[in-house]
Amino acid sequence: MKYGYLTDPGKVRERNEDSVIVVENMSGEVLMCVADGMGGHKDGEVASSIAITHISKRFKAISSVGNKEDAINWMQSTVGEANVEIFKYVSSHPESIGMGTTIVLAILTPSFLLFGNIGDSSGYVMKNGKLHKITVDHTLVNLLVKSGELTVDEAKDHPRKNVLMKALGANTNVEMDIFNVELNIDGIMLCSDGLTNMLDDVQIAKVLNGEGTIEDKLKKLVFKSNNRGGSDNISIAYLAKEAS
Repeated sequence: MKYGYLTDPGKVRERNEDSVIVVENMSGEVLMCVADGMGGHKDGEVASSIAITHISKRFKAISSVGNKEDAINWMQSTVGEANVEIFKYVSSHPESIGMGTTIVLAILTPSFLLFGNIGDSSGYVMKNGKLHKITVDHTLVNLLVKSGELTVDEAKDHPRKNVLMKALGANTNVEMDIFNVELNIDGIMLCSDGLTNMLDDVQIAKVLNGEGTIEDKLKKLVFKSNNRGGSDNISIAYLAKEAS
């Protein structure tokens, strides 16, 4: 099992408001997490950092997430705590009102694999050389696609495609979508939309299936995203079950 992560400001944004981490706990269970901060007075990066720091610190402090039900409860409660921490920060820094962050995370143990997300940062698995998206974006256009008001193609270029329906820091009560995923996979990828807005799943999979170390592949994905415009911050976490 090999893993790595990388974040880059892109070519347009002045600051990098993304945060990303991959950590193991005392039992060797793995937590992967990407957060894409937004809003507020230059404090999107604060929101994403608060979320990632709190979640990773809590994960490293436990011996194990337990069974699958325990892990789901841990994910929901810990992300809820991170949301509270963001609101605490805003209450003492009123200039930060409006800041928030997406969150996508994955927990891998020998017995199960769980994904969770709030917002439009994405979680994928790699299987038989293809990327398969697991998470569902909490965006306005995705809601309109589900209701039949927009087609998938119309949603791709919709002027409001980045309007979020859910985010940490947006409401005091948040509930994360949880996905139970089979273990028979070759890899796990989490990313902010700075990657997926620039490259499609086939292009990303081609890089991940190519030659080089995980670090090489992440750098190549960032380079390709920036070469296509780099209109947003780019963050990627990747775990491969077999060494590249």
